[in-house]
Amino acid sequence: MNKVLFKQVIPFVVLAIVAIAALFVPLHADFSAGKYNAADIAWILVATALVFLMTPGLAFFYGGMVHRKNVISTMIKSIVSAGVISVLWVTVGFSLAFGESIHGLIGNPLTFLFFQGVNSGPAWSLAPTIPLTLFALFQLMFAIITPGLVVGAVAERIRFTSYILFIVLFAIFVYSPLAHWTWHPDGILFKMGVLDFAGGTVVHISAGMAALAGALVLKRRRVHQDHQEIPPANIPYVLIGTGLLWFGWFGFNAGSALGANSLAVSAFATTNIAAGAAGLSWMFFDVLRGKKPSVLGFCIGAVVGLVAITPGAGFVAIPHSIFIGVAAAIISNLAVMWKSKTNLDDTLDVFPCHGVGGIVGMLLTGVFATKTVNPAGADGLFYGNASFFFTQVKGVLIVAVFSFVVSFVIFKLINVIQPIRVSSEEEEEGLDASQHNEKYSQGTLIVASTGVEMEHSPLS
Repeated sequence: MNKVLFKQVIPFVVLAIVAIAALFVPLHADFSAGKYNAADIAWILVATALVFLMTPGLAFFYGGMVHRKNVISTMIKSIVSAGVISVLWVTVGFSLAFGESIHGLIGNPLTFLFFQGVNSGPAWSLAPTIPLTLFALFQLMFAIITPGLVVGAVAERIRFTSYILFIVLFAIFVYSPLAHWTWHPDGILFKMGVLDFAGGTVVHISAGMAALAGALVLKRRRVHQDHQEIPPANIPYVLIGTGLLWFGWFGFNAGSALGANSLAVSAFATTNIAAGAAGLSWMFFDVLRGKKPSVLGFCIGAVVGLVAITPGAGFVAIPHSIFIGVAAAIISNLAVMWKSKTNLDDTLDVFPCHGVGGIVGMLLTGVFATKTVNPAGADGLFYGNASFFFTQVKGVLIVAVFSFVVSFVIFKLINVIQPIRVSSEEEEEGLDASQHNEKYSQGTLIVASTGVEMEHSPLS
């Protein structure tokens, strides 16, 4: 039996302490002011489930693109976020993001500690027709998927336990402050007039900049140094993941209307159209560069389109979503091409796709936003309002710098606590085996007369 080290005991002890502490949270009757709307509740419940579906979708999307020996380790790093963030969100995360504002910078951690008072409190001021608990759960799903996005940049070389610690620190010190700044009425970006309908800054730019920081701290994989091309483990997984992400994104964006209303319908439409236009744009642009149209190209492009439309889904007109999707796909495609000529080892191009895609989406929201679609929004540069565009630019710069710097410090700190990267031997063996003692297999394994395992496809 292997000896259990002290550092291996800590995660279980922390979880046990949280579980016991939760027993002593006082209970209160549900708040009811007779103002809730049944249709709004039904839609946001569905939207919450749709956003959750994006996390396993992301696992398939990423898992299909890495080397066969790293499929399971990559997928679990996305999925485990659902466990870590769910517990953290109830204990302190929701309070940090949406609790009583402390100078517009962060929420008071005691406001909703252990969800105390959430079920018995009045509705959120910007979502008056649904219970506060439902609003908190909807926001939880955004918090879950955001650190999961970073997985793609550090895949195939980050230690699993180190990534768990990253999820906790990122949620507390990056995600929660940004959610507070952007979506809390007293947040500094909210008061500045920055518009982010569903997470261009909070989710995608923050994850993209954290991905860049992680790639720099963990440095290059051996295969990247040797310029080895790694074939995707399972392209159908990527296709399935894209479908689940696209489907779930309707909840992500249309759900951010926080009601069953015409704004949700408009956001639903812009989401679908931007994704389709971006998928075609990426694929056709590849053909212009002499490549063949590929499944990966369309899938990656569609996801970039979903990223780019996220901040403006409820602020821009439906026809303009075509331009946003096409433009974002071309710019991200060029960013991927640029990255391939550098020494940056962002395994699955998270920064060029989510970081750059989120930035493009925020800036184009500053161009195409119109009060005709959403009276609570603003008119953008396209409608003669240059000041709002520059407000978006300032918001992007603030979020990008903050996310990168704090994430870089987090990765460095983790590396001081324990090695953040697996050993060269573990990397060579593959993280599925070295980190989880599990193995992904595709097709059928047969044993030759020599006793050596050979892979055999059922179709051959």
